[in-house]
Amino acid sequence: MRRTIQKDGPHPVDVHVGKRVRVQRTLLGINQTKLGDALGLAFQQVQKYENGRNRISASRLYEIGNFLDVPVPFFFEEMDVELKNPPQTIDSVSDTAPDPMIKRETLELARAYYRIKDPAVRKHMGAIIRSLAE
Repeated sequence: MRRTIQKDGPHPVDVHVGKRVRVQRTLLGINQTKLGDALGLAFQQVQKYENGRNRISASRLYEIGNFLDVPVPFFFEEMDVELKNPPQTIDSVSDTAPDPMIKRETLELARAYYRIKDPAVRKHMGAIIRSLAE
């Protein structure tokens, strides 16, 4: 029996790959418009890729990986774990995502942390955050 998006929703692999695109794009501070422009697409198409509504072809995934500076296998990392425990809904990178590693707040914090040029300052900031968490 053939899967259809209308009946079955997006395929879990397409959802996972789209999430990985969104995570890397967000970590780099790139918006959907900029990614779309680099690929010759409208930002709406990037949205569809990221939420799994549209599948990403192999050549397009290769282009996305080049632009986001990650190898193609990056998009499939951790997929086995997610497919065994699929989310109930398609979560965007937001503060309501169940996995704290894909929350926008987490990604923005990580991006800001790595923009700290001085390694000693970065180390101290990490220690402060860890102590506050305790």
